[in-house]
Amino acid sequence: MLELLTNANAWAALVTLTALEIVLGIDNLVFIAVLTARLEAKRARRARGIGLALAFIFRVLLLSSLSAIMGMTRPAFAVAEFAFSWRDIILIAGGLFLIAKATRDIHGEVEGREEAVSAAQRKALTAVIVQLAVIDLVFSIDSIVTAVGLADDLEVMIAAVIIAMIVMFVAAAPVGHFIEAHPTTKMLALAFLLLIGAALLADGFHFHIPRGYIYSAMAFAAAVETFNVLARRNRQKRKSRR
Repeated sequence: MLELLTNANAWAALVTLTALEIVLGIDNLVFIAVLTARLEAKRARRARGIGLALAFIFRVLLLSSLSAIMGMTRPAFAVAEFAFSWRDIILIAGGLFLIAKATRDIHGEVEGREEAVSAAQRKALTAVIVQLAVIDLVFSIDSIVTAVGLADDLEVMIAAVIIAMIVMFVAAAPVGHFIEAHPTTKMLALAFLLLIGAALLADGFHFHIPRGYIYSAMAFAAAVETFNVLARRNRQKRKSRR
């Protein structure tokens, strides 16, 4: 352990891996924010905490069983010319889940069903937690497989995950409140989930879409929406002064 503290390569790996884990955690944050948006404030806070805790637990458990992780990347069966591993299957299932979830919620937003959210839906904390657990597992496997390829020391990988999860814990509430306060951003977040789901699905079929392209598109769209929010706020202020 002391050797790692004085090892420049270990520190470089920690910084690189932490940055990557934080970026990959954006997917988790968007999904948690969208999923908890329909819950009342107290339950939303609890759901966010449980969702992030599950994400952390899954990542640490997966890191602690590196042999199992490496086994997930080995071919399990083949269909025609495609050899699928368990990781591929999980990514495909997770991608389909995200696409189905985002499509259903977008349809609900377009049809205007959001205003008619029932009390039963608001109390469906268990269903939200189950969905968070499922998608946390998918994102965790994707994240840890990437981590294993970038660092050699388990201590460095766990430290990077802990730092990234602290950042996610801090950012989760502001992101959730922003989406709740500005309804139009929820549609944007759902579109992000569609994009992320398509990327996971493509990865499962061995067609890798560079994450830089996806996150650049997300950042640009988020910047445009931020300007729209500011413009609406300024218009409302001008109207209130009249």
